[in-house]
Amino acid sequence: MTAITAIHLDDEEGRISALRRYELLDSAPEAEFDTIIQLIMNIFKVEIAAISLVDTDRQWFKSSQGMLTPETPRSVAFCDHTIRSAEVFSVEDARRDPRFRDHESVTQADGLRCYLGAPLTTPDGYNVGSVCIAGREPRHFSSADRDVLQSFARLVVSQMELRLIAKRDSLTDALSRRGFEDAVTQSFIDFQKTETPASVAILDMDHFKAVNDTYGHAVGDTVLRAMVDAAGLVLRRTDVVGRIGGEEFGVLMRGTTVEAALQVAERVRNAVEALRFPDLPELRVTTSIGVAACTPDDSQPDMWLEAADRALYLAKQGGRNRVVRG
Repeated sequence: MTAITAIHLDDEEGRISALRRYELLDSAPEAEFDTIIQLIMNIFKVEIAAISLVDTDRQWFKSSQGMLTPETPRSVAFCDHTIRSAEVFSVEDARRDPRFRDHESVTQADGLRCYLGAPLTTPDGYNVGSVCIAGREPRHFSSADRDVLQSFARLVVSQMELRLIAKRDSLTDALSRRGFEDAVTQSFIDFQKTETPASVAILDMDHFKAVNDTYGHAVGDTVLRAMVDAAGLVLRRTDVVGRIGGEEFGVLMRGTTVEAALQVAERVRNAVEALRFPDLPELRVTTSIGVAACTPDDSQPDMWLEAADRALYLAKQGGRNRVVRG
């Protein structure tokens, strides 16, 4: 795993962006994470173990044993304290700890008494959650306990990174089609739950076949990589780019109305049109873009993507090198 050069404890916006990059929140159970939790249970002989991801206002458990709920408010989460430090965080007797002794999870008859959590620190230095253990009796945690749990935290982050790599397009480093569709599906679910706005843009390189036919596929690959890099320079940290297939790409813009998304798409269009290739000064490329917002009329993610795809068709029919709203 890439070495961590610095941990950013005061950049909450960056932390949330790093968390969402992994596309793990509200995802289905996965055997790789469940196996890690089972190993932790066996080693520590505890009643509770979990991989907790700390979102804006909640903690959500990617995998857990002994938990009665898939998520809790962030305001009562022990793991919220864990992510505020680079070190393993321990509570040996919660009823004697002024930070936790009045928590409902502690005061009830079978409440939590001990906790040990190691932050899940990403390679770019953000604590996106923790791997933790807890019990219903006081417990002393040794330095060896801390080291072992920290090793498990590194293992969880490695698995997160491997999962992310599997969803990447090897040529452009954009998300793969599967990865992009998973991200769109998650935003669709968020919209249904909380009406959080989101928009997608579908981009298609204009006359890309002519580029391949004239200059060869190696140059075509260079153009695709350059397009993704150019888009990345004008997109926001929260935007997600995916390669849908061939020369077609998607951009997911979370928390973005269609009006704002049109402005983002226009920046991308301008950035692509401005591309220059020193070895081929005569080469010029453009892109057509269709944009659509998620709406209450969309009963499934495919309907949302189809609206953007129809807008893309209109952009091409209208002369290419333009942005059209769906």
